[in-house]
Amino acid sequence: MDALIFVLAGAFATATPLLFAALGELVVEKSGVLNLSVEGMMALSAAIAFMVTLQSGSHLVGFIAGAASGALLSAVFAVLVLGFMANQVAAGLAVGILGLGLSSLLGRSFEGATLLGIDKIAIPLLSEIPVLGKILFTQDIVVYVGIAATGLVAWFLYRTKAGLTLRVIGENPNTAHALGMRPVGVRFLAILFGGVMAGFAGAYASTVLTPLWSQDMIAGRGWIAVALVVFGTWRPGRVAVGAYLFGAVSLLGLALQAMGIGIPAQFMTCLPYVLTIVVLVAISADKVRVRLNAPAALGESYRAAS
Repeated sequence: MDALIFVLAGAFATATPLLFAALGELVVEKSGVLNLSVEGMMALSAAIAFMVTLQSGSHLVGFIAGAASGALLSAVFAVLVLGFMANQVAAGLAVGILGLGLSSLLGRSFEGATLLGIDKIAIPLLSEIPVLGKILFTQDIVVYVGIAATGLVAWFLYRTKAGLTLRVIGENPNTAHALGMRPVGVRFLAILFGGVMAGFAGAYASTVLTPLWSQDMIAGRGWIAVALVVFGTWRPGRVAVGAYLFGAVSLLGLALQAMGIGIPAQFMTCLPYVLTIVVLVAISADKVRVRLNAPAALGESYRAAS
């Protein structure tokens, strides 16, 4: 039971950076843009947030710096794909590599440095519920922000006029322009939002989840976040479920070791990525569901009418 509580409680924290990044990418893709630079944005934000938090002693300032760096890198991507009409896949990969390189450069002198994490919040009464209280109601504040963000993104996309505009542009930007909408401006704001969310994800990963700086600490989380959007078939609630599932799988190895089950650590480390491949193959086979939920203009460039 202790091992189960450890896995389920830890899954929320482990999944939080995945959730932030995936929700941001979801909004970007709903606008019709495919951003593959999430890994680089998370890496750069992780480095900058760690540096700023270490120097300022404030996690809040570190998160703001991480979000700003993610937004700045996403703006570079936006200019390439919206201004210069660059191929979205190529531009995303290039900007992602840029972010990874800058992260390695900036974080080199901080290798091995540590930070104090943030305290967990035990919600009165609810945290005293047997088993469930330790899993759901004894988390840090950012975990709860991630859960709230899922609801807010769902509300924005499906309950607001701005969300409807975003989705229409993702389906057919030319028709949206004919109706008086501004596809380029909306897509630019969506990309910036994705960068901010990736920035929060990177900041959480380096200053709270693992407050010890090491190179390549993002370790593919950005790619899993992109895959989670497909896993959740472009629906915020399903994306959140996928994030928490992957978070639990990431901790499964430690739980099995605590139970005395001898499974190679290398196998458990690669299990989340294997699961990503399996799930993507399974979902891709359901072409009807993918076609119903995927934005029709995803990945297609749009040139503003003169």
